[in-house]
Amino acid sequence: MTTYTHDTVPTQFVEADGIRFAFRRFGKAGGVPIVMNIHFRGTMDHWDPAVTDGLAQKREVILFDNAGIGASSGETSATIAGMAANAVAFIKALGIGKTDVLGYSIGGKVAQEITVQAPDLVRKLILVGTGPRGADTGASKSTEIFSATYDPPEHLWIAAHFLPNEAGRAAGLKYLERKHHRKDRSPEVSEVSAAAQYTAIVSSNEKSDGVWDYLADIHQPTLVVDGSNDLIIPTVNGFTLQQHLPNAQLIIYPDSSHGPHNQYPELFVEHANMFLDA
Repeated sequence: MTTYTHDTVPTQFVEADGIRFAFRRFGKAGGVPIVMNIHFRGTMDHWDPAVTDGLAQKREVILFDNAGIGASSGETSATIAGMAANAVAFIKALGIGKTDVLGYSIGGKVAQEITVQAPDLVRKLILVGTGPRGADTGASKSTEIFSATYDPPEHLWIAAHFLPNEAGRAAGLKYLERKHHRKDRSPEVSEVSAAAQYTAIVSSNEKSDGVWDYLADIHQPTLVVDGSNDLIIPTVNGFTLQQHLPNAQLIIYPDSSHGPHNQYPELFVEHANMFLDA
């Protein structure tokens, strides 16, 4: 067990495919690590320390900035498959032969593609607030949430992750407080990288015949976690994942939106540990 926490672990770098990936690695080493893939416009510093430190009590946690994001070099791919290929290169550059993978939002789409591209690398999969290729976005409020202005600007993440009610706002403020304890932080995502991410999301959500067929090939045990009313990637997408993945279970947290794990971090860690340890 390292003595580092989310707030104190130093940033390291590793080279792979001409990209200098920034990452942080902490927790209980020796078992299967968990590699975390973050949301749209997110860096390593957008993870909730209550979640990462909670998971680190029982396993090694690896946070990273994918290509072109935060403190990593290179260009952000404009496809989910390209992002996944970069993530696979990063994981292999660390010398990891088997890992668990957690993906949140766009990171959940990347996590699925990592598993498709490198199935022997992935032991178990956790998908939070995400959807499949061809996701149903009809009820999404993402455009209005991300196009609005906020004072302070950080309150975007309250609107994006939590419901606009008293409980959601209170949970959001607590999340932001936890998130900002760390002083040594990755740079924010550039507009160029955010545009590439947006292009990748739009392309991934295009509908076509058999768009969900790839899910049948993901045989890894999968935990799907959703909020009861996800305003960004509607909750119905969690049902789609659970129904089409061969070995998946679904947990829906009450009175929550796109960041259920940030609203119920202790409960999420307990559920994640139960799943990963089974």
